[in-house]
Parts: sequence; structure tokens; C-alpha cells
Amino acid sequence: MSVQTALSVLEHVPELRHGVVRRQVRELVADKIASLIAAGILQVADTLPSERHLAVALQVSRETVRGAMQILAGRGIIGISHGARTRVLSADVGPVTSGLHEPRIINRYDIEAIHAARLLVERPVVADAARRVDAATLAMLESSLEAQREAIGDPVRFLICDREFHVAIYRACGNDLLADFVIDLYLYAMPHRRKAVSQPGAIALSCQDHAAILAGLRARDPKAVVAAFGIHLDRIYTTTRSILEEEKAGADT
Repeated sequence: MSVQTALSVLEHVPELRHGVVRRQVRELVADKIASLIAAGILQVADTLPSERHLAVALQVSRETVRGAMQILAGRGIIGISHGARTRVLSADVGPVTSGLHEPRIINRYDIEAIHAARLLVERPVVADAARRVDAATLAMLESSLEAQREAIGDPVRFLICDREFHVAIYRACGNDLLADFVIDLYLYAMPHRRKAVSQPGAIALSCQDHAAILAGLRARDPKAVVAAFGIHLDRIYTTTRSILEEEKAGADT
């Protein structure tokens, strides 16, 4: 069962709706939001998407998002002010991890090494996902793609949805170790990915890639999923490398 499916079950099965479980779900969502900060998708001084948009992106209730934000506010990670947008106050989120390692560790490697690793490892992982994906995950991915399309013009909100989309597919492979490793690779240079998806038309192209990936998953067609992911990985590599080269050129002048 995926984390997303578990969250859905915890929220909607009546027998499980009690105080302890609600706290557990809020803590899981707080950990997800903290992971977004650790990865650089959300940065210090950023305003968070609205409760409604976060609830849609993470596919939980607004009440759960509200509780998660209260947890993070209590830890001094975000600031909640009446009448103002909630902001990120600190990137010191503690020992939150999204894969095998703390997200910034992956940035020690260069983009060529990361791209080669993704081509080698990610394609068989998503091929297995095509064989094993369940109906609940497919429904989650459908909702995520709809949320991504609604986030055109909002790179941060899009990347939150994008992360949920990718992680759900990796988890669907059925091998948690491989999924964690691929999540680490996915998290590479996220602050630069923010700039890349801010380019005109970039989010629309990513949504187009995601639609092709989802079509392959629906068809349980590993070859189609691998081909669609290959196009997507090449696009990520090209756009991220372009941003990195621009920043290097600016630093050298």
C-alpha cells in the first residue's frame, strides 16, 4: 500500500477516525511539507500555497493540512499570521528524509552522474510500476495530473504536485529500497528545477510528459511507460543543465 493510499484510508475509514489517528495523519503530512522545504521546493521566505491548494496537491483534507501546519509552526519552521499568508521561516527541519539520504546530499554529485544514474535505475523501476500499479494509485495520479494542470503559472505549487506524482509511481514498483534511491535522484538540484519550470511553457510540457506516462501506466504497458519516462528524463536533464550553466556563467562574470 502506498503512503498516499494509507493517508486516504486513515482519513476516510470511520473505524479509524479517532484522535490518535488524526494526529498521526497530520504528522505524516507535516513531514511531507518539511521534506518539501528540505529539498528546496519550498524555500525560506516563500509563502505556502493555500490550505485548499495544499490539500489538493497532497490529496488530504484541509483540516489535515491545517493541523500539519500547526505542527510545523510549533517547531518554528513556518509562520502563521492571522490575515497573512503562511511563510517558511526556517529550512532547519531536522532529520526529515525523502529517500535514503537527507535531500541536499544528492547535490554533491554533478548533473551528468545524476542523469546517467536516472537512466540506469529509474527506467526499470517505472517498468515494474507499470506491471504492479494498483487502482488507488492510478486514481491518485489522475487527480495529481489535474492539479498540475491547474498549477500552470505557479511553479512551487506545480513542483509539490510533481513530487507527489513521481513518488507515487516509484513506490508502485513494490521495492522500497529502489524507490527510495530513485527519490533521491529525483530530488537533485530542486532549487534549480524551480527556475526551470518557471520558464514559459515548461509546466505545460511536463504535464504533457506526465499524461503520456499515465497513459502507459493505465495500459499496464512497461515499454510505453519507459519510453515516456525517457522523454521526460531528457527534458529534465536539458532544462536543469541549462539553468546550471547560466548560473555558472553569471558567477564567472
